[in-house]
Amino acid sequence: MESRYRRHCRRLQIRGETTTAAAGLRIRQFSGISVVYVPLTSDQEVTAVSKVAWSFSRIAFVPAILLILIAGLSPAPCAAQSFIDEVHVNPPSEPPVPARRAGPMEVALNTHTTPIKVDVDLVLVPVTITDPQERLVTGLRENNFEVFEGKSRQEIRHFSSEDAPVSLGVIFDMSGSMNSKIARAREAVIEFLKAANPQDEFFLIAFADRPEEISDFTTSVEDVEARLLHTFPKGRTALIDAIYLGITKMRQARYRRKALLIISDGGDNHSRYTEGEIRSLVKEGDVTLYGVGIYDRYFPTPEERLGPWLLTDITEITGGHAFTIDNPNALPAVARAIGMQLRNQYVIGYRPSKSPRNGKWHKIKVKLTALKGLPPLHVRAKTGYYAPSD
Repeated sequence: MESRYRRHCRRLQIRGETTTAAAGLRIRQFSGISVVYVPLTSDQEVTAVSKVAWSFSRIAFVPAILLILIAGLSPAPCAAQSFIDEVHVNPPSEPPVPARRAGPMEVALNTHTTPIKVDVDLVLVPVTITDPQERLVTGLRENNFEVFEGKSRQEIRHFSSEDAPVSLGVIFDMSGSMNSKIARAREAVIEFLKAANPQDEFFLIAFADRPEEISDFTTSVEDVEARLLHTFPKGRTALIDAIYLGITKMRQARYRRKALLIISDGGDNHSRYTEGEIRSLVKEGDVTLYGVGIYDRYFPTPEERLGPWLLTDITEITGGHAFTIDNPNALPAVARAIGMQLRNQYVIGYRPSKSPRNGKWHKIKVKLTALKGLPPLHVRAKTGYYAPSD
């Protein structure tokens, strides 16, 4: 049977040459575009939860909660899953842009911190482009992009697709419900970090009843792996508090590009901070969030049912992505795919034509110009930033 990949290429009427790469990767070269992909096995099913689905779920879930409270109905089943391919390209590398900010980590859980303001002399926007089958699209040029702040088109002053160093954080669920999934979850963290640039730095926060920093910023995958082995699942799920702590920790990051990977199997049921508070901090933090939700077929509580939609909402604000899986065996492959997305982003920079220092939220929209012979492509980029105030 013809694979989805070959059918997709035939629809685009593109002819290329396929070779075999290391670690089971396949390289497909088209005119000006090189793609390396790893199909997942049939039992490793994954789906990306869209924001539209999240919105409709939130609306539909209100009467569901009432029915559960009144009539004690049984929990609803998880949505069906779909197929995903890993893809990868080796872009040219450029030197890092150092920008270190320091501050005590503990402030995240002890007080409500003030908004993080961005220096708007140059706004940098990491952008990920995927096709309808969630494969990365590379080889695009600066003239293929348009950037808008509000309704005003901005002049692009910086454009690259470099594999520049990133400050990475892993938010790792160690609640009691992770007991049967913990081995694969640990493996996923290591796969994610192994896909990193050798100059990347990363930290690890584990959470159950409360978040705890397991590893400070380091460049040693082995150190993180050793510390993971001494963590054991127990307690409840303070997911929001853990994300809050991770974003605050990023104030100590060495690099300007920052990303968090969140691995969890349920919604929040034990945090001090609220969904609204974490959403505000995510908008302020200038950190790209990626989520992997390992969900069972049924959700025992309303909070857990909202788990996928919470991850989807906060990741899309930042230009990241949330994946939902129901088979823990898919965890390592999905983690590798997220690592590859980080390695293959476009970075667009512009100086705002109007840059009032008013401390307000400025909306950003990245668009693609028409590309002949390609299907509609999906653009992922952060939705805005907070300007500094005088």
